[in-house]
Formats: sequence, structure tokens, C-alpha cells
Amino acid sequence: MTNNYLQKFGFVEPQIKETPNPNVGLFVVIPCFDEPDLISTLQSLNNCDRPKLDVEIITVINAGKNTDSSIKQRNSETLIRAKNWARENTKEGFTFLFLEQQNLPIKHAGVGLARKIGMDEAVHRIDQLQLGDAPIICFDADAICDKNHLVEIEKAFQANPTAKGASIYFEHPITGSEFDLFVYQFIIDYELHLRYYKNAFEFTGHPQACYTIGSSMAVMSSAYQSQGGMNKRKAGEDFYFMQKIIERFPVIEINTTRVIPSPRPSHRVPFGTGRAISEFQEGKNSDETYAFEPFNDLRLFIDRLPLIYKNQQLKNLDTLESIPVSIRDFLVDQNFEERIPDLLEYGKTWETFQKRFFNWFNAFRALKFVHFARDNYYPNKSLSSEITKLCTMKNMKSVSMNSNSELLAIFRKTDKERV
Repeated sequence: MTNNYLQKFGFVEPQIKETPNPNVGLFVVIPCFDEPDLISTLQSLNNCDRPKLDVEIITVINAGKNTDSSIKQRNSETLIRAKNWARENTKEGFTFLFLEQQNLPIKHAGVGLARKIGMDEAVHRIDQLQLGDAPIICFDADAICDKNHLVEIEKAFQANPTAKGASIYFEHPITGSEFDLFVYQFIIDYELHLRYYKNAFEFTGHPQACYTIGSSMAVMSSAYQSQGGMNKRKAGEDFYFMQKIIERFPVIEINTTRVIPSPRPSHRVPFGTGRAISEFQEGKNSDETYAFEPFNDLRLFIDRLPLIYKNQQLKNLDTLESIPVSIRDFLVDQNFEERIPDLLEYGKTWETFQKRFFNWFNAFRALKFVHFARDNYYPNKSLSSEITKLCTMKNMKSVSMNSNSELLAIFRKTDKERV
């Protein structure tokens, strides 16, 4: 049977010839580019407790047409070692499959396209099995996970049958001997920044607050296909992809297991964990984050939305004088008045009004607002000062005297205990 999504959006024809095991129901996809220790990642997944359904782990060894030949050679050597390892170590219920794509077009070669090739392959396998739907789990070639990782993902989707996506709890390593001490300090600050942003965004009342870490997300095949699959971005593909999913479908948080992403420095992508650590090494201040005020301003605006809807105040921006000036100026910058007729025409009920508003003022536009506010009103400040403000507003215990590592422990505990 022809798959319309693959026919329209597929990048390459299905690559894997082997017929999938009839009991397969979970698919893990790993993009791999010049990774020195892929085996540790594969071993971590192989060490996982066996779920009820069997698991296929699809690794996409990739490079672009213009990638240095020495990197392609290392990729080829990685592929040989990985296949040899899989033959000798794979346990029952697990299948390790490998795709080699080392001649990708220069324009698109990167992690987004590699994820897409692997996830599209999973879609094809799901069709072969006539499953209708199944989770596709994203992972990274330098990450590891807890033993219950696959079991908990399976249980979470079974317990939440309407969920079409998931954000999975993560913790970067913050101690050890693998990296220099300053790398662990930088990763403490970086992860604390991520957790501060997500919790501050959630504080605003925006319905799309969600971690978007490439190694820590999963999506059901039906939702993946309906949104045109993974994008081809060279970086940030995880944020933009999960943004599309969370706008349209229920997304759950799975906090009963843990992904451990690598904190190693990297210049291979324009942003993300590896790039951030490299920039900190080069002198960028790691103990800095967005001021809390933009989040508070956004909360004040979102809090007023029911009254704006009820009183039909949304005629033009002049009727919104009571909202913070940072929001007003941003709405002008984003041509919000052009959206008002659409909201009035199609947002007849509160539910449809909210949906249409947050589809426009989505998580991506909210991030643009935070940047706009930073550049025009509220410069970046220290992590500890802004976290203290957030915790005060959320009535959390006093954290003003804690070190960043202690603050991170508090936020990890808060996130992990979230229902």
C-alpha cells in the first residue's frame, strides 16, 4: 500500500531490506556523524529492560557531499565496529539496524536530515507491520539512558492513548573524570538555563511549555506524518519539530526515566549543548540568562486574554493599553493587528479564540518576544538572581543563597516530580 507521506515528503527510498519482527512496536532513531563512541550509546540501549513490544534501533551514519574525507572514513570505521558489536551483543527483543548516507546534499546535510531519514525509515517499517501507529523515539549517538528508558516510554504512551508526543526527562552529567572540571561547571549553568527558561515559560500560563531536547523526545508515527515529518535543519531541528507537534496534539512529559546527553564541546552546529559549551570555553559568560521580567509581562498579558475575549476589547492595539509596553511594542513589531480580524471572525468561542491565538503566539514567537524584550527592555542577568525571582513568584522556598549546582538540583527535583 502506498504511503502518501513517504511519497510526498520522503527523502530517500526505504533502505532496510530485512522484514521486521512481527512483535516490534518501538522504534529508536539515532543520527550519527563523526561520533567516536557510538558503541557506548548502543550498549546503553541494549542494557535497557525489555519492553512488552520488541524494539528496532535505527542508526543513520551520515555525512554531506563536501564533508572531509577523513570524517567519512571515521564514519565508515564506526559503521563496521557497530555492525560487529551488534552481531555479538544484541539480546532478544532488540534489533540494531544501520543506514549509511555519506553523500547528502550540501544544502541540507546535518542532524535534521539524518533524523528525518531514520524516522522515515521507521514509518516504512510501521507500515510493513500494519501497526497503524507506534512511537518513534529520538536519541543521540553520544547519549546514554537509564535501564527503564524503553519500558517507561512504552508504559507512558499506553497509559495516555491520546498523546501523540512526549518530552523525556534528561540530566547532563555534572561530575566525573571524562571531561575537565570547567566543562562540568559550564554544563551546570547551561542545564540550569534550560530548566529556568522552561519553568519561567510555564509560569506565564502559555500552554506550549515543553523541553525540546533532540535525544529526549518521542512522537507517534501518525502525528509525525501529519506534520510533514522531521525538518532538514542543521541545528535546532528538535525545537522546531516539537513546536509543530505540541501546537496540534497532546504531548506528555515522561519523568520516570532519564536520558543522559553528553556535555562535550562541539562547533559542528550553530547552537545547542555542544556549541554552548564551546562558547563558554571561549569566554562567553555561562552564568547569564534571560531576565525574569519578560516572562512576568507575558503572564500579565495571558492573564488578560479571558477579559479581552469576554469584553470584545480586541479591536486594535489601541484597545490594549493596559498590557505591558514590552508586549505592546512586540505585537506592533509582529504586525499583530493583521491577525485581529482572523481572531474575531473564527474565535467565536473561548476555546477557538485560545487555540487560534496560541497557534499564532506559539512557543517560537514567545521566544522571539523574550529576545525582543532582552534587546529593548530587559538585558540578560545572572542565573541566580532571575531564578530567585521566579521561585519567589511560584512560592517556592528561598533559593537566593544556593549555588548553581544546588539550584539545578532543586529544579531537577521539581521537574522530576511533575505529574
